[in-house]
Amino acid sequence: MTEHHLTKPTSEVEAQHSLGLRIIAIYKGIKTVGLLFAAAAAFHLEREQNFDRFVHWLEHLSLTDTNGLRWQLVSLLQQWGHSRFIAVGLVAIGYAVIFATEGTGLWLRKHWAEWFTVIATGSLIPLEFYEVFHHFSWLKLAALLGNIAIVVYLVRIAMQPRPKKEH
Repeated sequence: MTEHHLTKPTSEVEAQHSLGLRIIAIYKGIKTVGLLFAAAAAFHLEREQNFDRFVHWLEHLSLTDTNGLRWQLVSLLQQWGHSRFIAVGLVAIGYAVIFATEGTGLWLRKHWAEWFTVIATGSLIPLEFYEVFHHFSWLKLAALLGNIAIVVYLVRIAMQPRPKKEH
């Protein structure tokens, strides 16, 4: 019994980079699931009573409030109002679709997915640079460096010659 072509690399290039592509695919899958949860939460907050209950809960949360971050969040939520969360949910679903497409294509070792991921991930790097330099956090820096590494890695793989497929 032979393995199916979806589980076994079909060339030396695919075999050499299979693990790296699978790791990136899993990363994209985790981001997809996180965005779907964010979309569900946003759609849940769209209902006025849920929104008001969430804001009330944040206002009465017992935390040591040293930097006022909680109050900034409450203020931002009140400025947005409950109706804006439909847009937030739709954007989250849009990004989830992109990440799911990248992850699935990379998992299946599709050449188009390498370039699709390079373009999609690379297009956000200038924005991530801005965020790191103007609103620094270690998490933002890690995300920036991780995305740069993914783009460089995938460009190197995508540029390698591949054998012609037989029909």
